[in-house]
Amino acid sequence: MSDNHIDEHLDGAGFETRAIHAGYAPDPTTGAVIPPIYATSTYAQDGVGGLRNGYEYSRSANPTRTALESTLAALEGGAHGYAFASGLAAEDTLIRALCKPRDHVVLPNDAYGGTFRLFDKVATVWGVEHSPAPVTDVDAVRAAIKPGVTRMVWVETPTNPLLSIGDIEALAAVAHDAGALLVVDNTFASSYLQQPLALGADVVVHSTTKYAGGHSDVVGGALVVDDDALAERIGFHQNSIGGVAGPFDSWLVLRGLKTLALRMERHSDNAEKVADFLGTHPAVSQVIYPGLADHPGHAVASRQMKRYGGMVSFRVKGGEEQALAICAATKVFTLGESLGGVESLIEHPGRMTHASVAGTDLEVPADLVRLSVGIETSEDQLADLDRALASTT
Repeated sequence: MSDNHIDEHLDGAGFETRAIHAGYAPDPTTGAVIPPIYATSTYAQDGVGGLRNGYEYSRSANPTRTALESTLAALEGGAHGYAFASGLAAEDTLIRALCKPRDHVVLPNDAYGGTFRLFDKVATVWGVEHSPAPVTDVDAVRAAIKPGVTRMVWVETPTNPLLSIGDIEALAAVAHDAGALLVVDNTFASSYLQQPLALGADVVVHSTTKYAGGHSDVVGGALVVDDDALAERIGFHQNSIGGVAGPFDSWLVLRGLKTLALRMERHSDNAEKVADFLGTHPAVSQVIYPGLADHPGHAVASRQMKRYGGMVSFRVKGGEEQALAICAATKVFTLGESLGGVESLIEHPGRMTHASVAGTDLEVPADLVRLSVGIETSEDQLADLDRALASTT
């Protein structure tokens, strides 16, 4: 387990400063300004049962992972951070730490397919129930809560892939009134654009594979909390279950976080231009982007996000066949799953990332295309989309 011990000179420091300096001080022996990759499984101890500076075995703690966990906590404004082998490993650990058989969880009705699969095919088997509700409708979330049974209200905002926006502050009030915890998956927004703990959330979830890592070269996940009792339970289960981030993966995510603010600004710049372009294209029936004034969640996003992020979804007039053709026709936008890397990606959620929700209440439209807008030259991105749209109409 890692506490967010920020040096006094970082107290009140800006996000960019904390991203670079929190979690690690230059090595006292060598002066190295970047944390080493501690590729070790075990540690020499100072006598039987005596830990060496808190380390005994790298499943329990590793100095590289400690640096990452402290930085993650500092960037989310929390006291405790935990790094995992994947986003789903983080989610699974959280469920097992906080839920017991016959507990209930409210999920977004357009949740990420992997999260839905985890609840529907794994957690359900050992007795945890779930119900879908739109994160955009506070009354619907309240109605989905089962008094005395609901343990967590689970929110993505923006959601994946329909980019719905939930009012974190309002949803926190609803969850807390029912004695439940509010969990916010902050992957799409990133800790730079949105701070759920400050808005009342109890737990923040990240797939650090995405914007935190930012270079499509690592798989990881994270949980951040501020409450000490929650931290104790999560830390115990992290160690007991063992789905932890390895030292090299931790190092890669830590490196990515140092440029997160710069990248998110560029992702947002480019995504805004892509959304504007798609909004005027005759082959496109709908553009879904929180930064557009006609997005239903625009006002809430403007209030709780610094900017609107790098994810854009759109629907095409030609239906599924055209959507698939567009995904196959782009060159700058690489056809692939995942998101949040420096490169632009395009995918068909219904056939790819959200195939697991086909035939359920969470099924996504067949004519939907999802873009992860990278940091390339924006003119090249627009030209690529223009060519792909023209070739499929």
